[in-house]
Amino acid sequence: MRLLHTSDWHLGRSFHRESMHEAQRAFLTHLVEVVRAERVGAVLVAGDVYDRALPGLEAVGLFDEVLHRLAELGVPTVFISGNHDSARRLGVGAGLIDRAGIHLRTDPDGCAVPVLLADEHGPVAVYGLPYLEPLLTRERFGLARGGHAEVLSAAMAGVRADLADRPAGTRAVVLAHAFVTGGEPSDSERDITVGGVAAVPASVFDGVHYAALGHLHGAQTLAPHLRYSGSPLAYSFSEHRHRKTMWLVDLAADGSVAAERIDCPQPRPLAVLRGRLDELLADPALAEHEDAWVQATLTDPARPADPMERLRSRFPHTLQLLFEPEHTPGAEHPSYAARVSGRPDLEVAEGFVRHVRPGSEPDETERAWLREAFEAVRRETEREQELPR
Repeated sequence: MRLLHTSDWHLGRSFHRESMHEAQRAFLTHLVEVVRAERVGAVLVAGDVYDRALPGLEAVGLFDEVLHRLAELGVPTVFISGNHDSARRLGVGAGLIDRAGIHLRTDPDGCAVPVLLADEHGPVAVYGLPYLEPLLTRERFGLARGGHAEVLSAAMAGVRADLADRPAGTRAVVLAHAFVTGGEPSDSERDITVGGVAAVPASVFDGVHYAALGHLHGAQTLAPHLRYSGSPLAYSFSEHRHRKTMWLVDLAADGSVAAERIDCPQPRPLAVLRGRLDELLADPALAEHEDAWVQATLTDPARPADPMERLRSRFPHTLQLLFEPEHTPGAEHPSYAARVSGRPDLEVAEGFVRHVRPGSEPDETERAWLREAFEAVRRETEREQELPR
């Protein structure tokens, strides 16, 4: 069976205030064309369909449009909800849409209920595991405590139990939205560390023939049967080296996997430049980036006059301007922002405790309080995003 694996569409998201609506439309058109041209047997969308729990009307319109186009092709499509999606909203009408071959898997109670497909070699059971927030789903799986690894392990135990009752030779495919150990993150994924240990060992997915993963925005292969498709478009400058693709996966009769990457259309290349302003404006080697979206880090010892206007005279699509002055006497230590850049919130908070209480590490009770506080803030933020405006 030929599968097309994609994820992390983030419909409705912008790029440094640049609208991505037309780029997202172009990608979805490309996806439908690939499904038709490559004779795809099923499409797998591994979460983060939308960028917000309460998506805008334009984003909903794009989703509605692609659902109709996929249904017209008669190609089964399986979606799961990601950590950016509102599972309840994405799953509205799932029972009715199911009849059109569009399968929305957003309810944790349905993890072990597969979408049953078949090809000339026999049955294929496709299990959709939506993003499983530990605090909200532990009880459903009979767990008193635990993070993402424990919750996903419980969900996969149900998958394996169901698969054991299927006819011999049934091939199993799983969709999941998680941070699997060994994966390489970027700056544009929402942190899922609060609420439990984030990383999930790859062994959680033992026993299935293919795991279509979502959440990380760079396409990557953790094992032949365990892959991230990555996002089809770049959503941060940390992705400037990414090749944005989908996986075209051939699942053989024995369950072995062969896969190739299908490139996705990009609205504009990304460039990350660094140096003194006059050097960036004069360097002939940078001519290739003049049509790119640019992030520029200026290293001038003193802030130049009108830096953005001058940069845009050569790089008209400069979107982000940063300043990191070259080392000068008296500038011995990096800024606080530089020291905490890229560190998880919980780690920053623990560092603050060490700073105000020298020689004393936060104990387990204090760490639990901090995790609970961050989780409460995140839940309240997501609740506010879902309120009608």
